[in-house]
Amino acid sequence: MSGNATSRGLDAQGFIEREGSLARVPHAFRPVVAAARDGLLEVFKTRLDSAYLYGSVPRGNARVGRSDLDLLVALREEPTDADREAVRTLGEALDKDFPQIDGVGTLLYGRSRLLSELETYDLGWFLACLCTPLLGEDLAEYLPRYRPDSLLARETNGDLALLLPRWRQRIADVEDTDEARLPLVRFMSRHLVRTGFTLVMPRWNGWTSDLTEMAEAFGAYYPERAEQMRATAVLGYEPRGDSAVLRSYVDDLGPWLAEEYARVHGIKAPRPD
Repeated sequence: MSGNATSRGLDAQGFIEREGSLARVPHAFRPVVAAARDGLLEVFKTRLDSAYLYGSVPRGNARVGRSDLDLLVALREEPTDADREAVRTLGEALDKDFPQIDGVGTLLYGRSRLLSELETYDLGWFLACLCTPLLGEDLAEYLPRYRPDSLLARETNGDLALLLPRWRQRIADVEDTDEARLPLVRFMSRHLVRTGFTLVMPRWNGWTSDLTEMAEAFGAYYPERAEQMRATAVLGYEPRGDSAVLRSYVDDLGPWLAEEYARVHGIKAPRPD
């Protein structure tokens, strides 16, 4: 972040500062990033518009053997099923070759969708504020600056009610072992904490990607749910495959949060998919 950034992730004009940079990538992860860059160029060649890192690696707080590598890839046209299979295969190869990462997650979109009016305050904001340029043109140049307001809150996480039925199905379908449930606990914990944070983000007037700080910000406005959110943040970093945790997410915390979110910020604009 620039020297003008506040402790709450905003610049001097109150816009959300872009987090992360290639300079902050820890030394242990630099070979992984270089291999990912080369792999994307090899797979997509001239079809690749741009690529980005996001998450703990470009923020500089990735943990060796524990953190995953997160990528956002923009193609010149809409991706095909073959493209999605190609990035999945690349991710599996990187995960196998580099023990310092624990998995690879790649978001794959066409340039036109990322720059569409519908996605301006969701995928567009994500790219402009949470993603670090790795390859190609930086599409953030075509996007506005963002403030931590109710519009941003609604369009980023105002769809939790739609997600909960899918989550219940995923829980029902997962193998009945702690190991199989671990990724679900991690994913749902992080999603719920981030949703809780963006619920209060306009009042807190800032941005953070730290789950612990997100939970504390939320708890300041909803003290009756503060301990529950703090525990959820812990599980976002150190998950355990407890089926009771997953049930509590879809039967208690999730439904309450979805209802309160809709009351405060409204519901996210429908997406084609």
